[in-house]
Amino acid sequence: MLLLLEHPPVVTLGRSARREHLLVPPEGLAARGIELHEVARGGDVTYHGPGQLVGYLIVDLAARGRPDVGAFLRRIEAVLIGALAELGVEGYARPGWTGVFASGPLRATAQQPRKIASIGIGLRGWVTWHGFALNTTLDPAAFDPIVPCGLHEVAMTSVARELGAAAAGDLDGRARDVVSRAFERDLAGAEGLR
Repeated sequence: MLLLLEHPPVVTLGRSARREHLLVPPEGLAARGIELHEVARGGDVTYHGPGQLVGYLIVDLAARGRPDVGAFLRRIEAVLIGALAELGVEGYARPGWTGVFASGPLRATAQQPRKIASIGIGLRGWVTWHGFALNTTLDPAAFDPIVPCGLHEVAMTSVARELGAAAAGDLDGRARDVVSRAFERDLAGAEGLR
């Protein structure tokens, strides 16, 4: 099952979050209208808010054959890369890091890797929860109060930023439709999200 939604402004701390990755104290976040919550997903600290498509995947990995969390994460990356391509953004996975990064025209001028989607899951009895966050129209400055995913050397980006003026129209709605279709194809396919 895939649940797609947007959150109100919130910073979440995953199981391996480091408090020093909060650059603004909790009361400073509250003054900005940003909630703070500890969650049971993997990963460090991240931001969720309007203009970001959050997907919660509920998948029984054991029912799909030999459970392999690493392969599951790589599959989510691959599906998101395919969905981004349909939206006109070239994405790639970086070995050793979880998530999806943007390449393409801005890459020539950017000095840091540009992260466009984060992934953090939880498991209980080989059933997954939590999932991914794809920055669609979210202003990357929303991540300024944190060190996203604990990665100091990464700049956050969005589909709208990568597309520039080409991002006219209902980009959030288009992204939701494209991602939904991509995961439906993958979940229905012979391989599923193995």
